[in-house]
Amino acid sequence: MPHTSALLGFAFVSLGLVLTPGPNMIYLISRSITQGPAAGIVSLGGVALGFVFYMLCAAFGITALLLAIPFAYDALRFAGAGYMLWLAWQAVKPGGRSPFQVKQLAIDSPRKLFAMGLVTNLLNPKIAMLYLALLPQFIDPTAGSVLTQSVVLGAIQIAISVSVNAMIALAAGSIALFLASRPSWMLVQRWLMGTVLAGLAVRMAVEARKV
Repeated sequence: MPHTSALLGFAFVSLGLVLTPGPNMIYLISRSITQGPAAGIVSLGGVALGFVFYMLCAAFGITALLLAIPFAYDALRFAGAGYMLWLAWQAVKPGGRSPFQVKQLAIDSPRKLFAMGLVTNLLNPKIAMLYLALLPQFIDPTAGSVLTQSVVLGAIQIAISVSVNAMIALAAGSIALFLASRPSWMLVQRWLMGTVLAGLAVRMAVEARKV
C-alpha cells in the first residue's frame, strides 16, 4: 500500500486536475445545461468507465516499465513536471475560455449519452498523461507491490474525479448563471489553478527519486 503522505499528495493533485477545465468537464457541463443534470450524470458514467480503462492499462504498464528500465522513474518524473507546466499555461494564457461558456447539444438517449461520455474520456490526452506521467511520482517501490499501489492511487483519482464532476453536473446551470454575472471569479480561478499546477511541476522536477 502507498504511504499516507503519498495518498494525500496524490489526492490533492487529482483534485487540482479535475478542477482544471478539460474535454471531460466541458462535455459534462454542456450536456447538463442542454439536457438536464440527469443526462450529465449518465454521461459521467461513461467517463468513469474510461478512467477505469486507462487506470488498469497504466497500472500494468508502469509496473513493467519501472522494473525493466532503471531510469524510467526519472523520465516519467520529468515528463510529468513538463505536463503540469503545460496545464498551468493553459489555465492562465490570454484568451482562456470558461467551460461554462457552452454550446447547445442535441438531445440524445441514455445509451448514447453513456457512450459519448466514454469516448470523450478515452480521447482525452489529459487522462493518459495523468496516469502515465503523474502516477509514478507517488509510488514507492519499497512500500510493496507497484501494481497494487498503482491501482489504489488510480481508484482514489477516479473517486475524486467522479465525485467532483457529479457535483459540477448537478449544479452546472446555477454555476453558469453565477459566473456570467461575475467574470472576475473565473479569472481568479484560472490564475489560482495555474499557480498551483506550476508549483506542483517544480516540486516534481526537483524532488529526489524514491529509494
